Amino acid sequence: QVQLVESGGGLVQAGGSLRLSCAASGSIFSINAMGWYRQAPGKQRELVAAITSGGSTNYADSVKGRFTISRDNAKNTVYLQMNSLKPEDTAVYYCNVRAVPLIATMEYDYWGQGTQVTVSS
Repeated sequence: QVQLVESGGGLVQAGGSLRLSCAASGSIFSINAMGWYRQAPGKQRELVAAITSGGSTNYADSVKGRFTISRDNAKNTVYLQMNSLKPEDTAVYYCNVRAVPLIATMEYDYWGQGTQVTVSS
């Protein structure tokens, strides 16, 4: 079983910064892609940023140039540095990890519990 623990959300004024962290633990054989999604009230969950095991990144157009995703493979942790935050960034942010558990031969999607990010104008 793989567990994800997120931290770093909160309330910030427009133009401010926050850093989200998500640590994976448990019976893990390997971790492939890691990413962050968000869901605002009344909207569908959307991809914010993703990073492969090799370090290739992908961002939603709305956050390019403001958000940076990174990972520490030794700690099984993914980070999301969010700068120049806007009120429209307000949402619950979810960590997503694609991992192969120790006794499995295929990868599965795992989700964090979600962390609230609120940006005031």
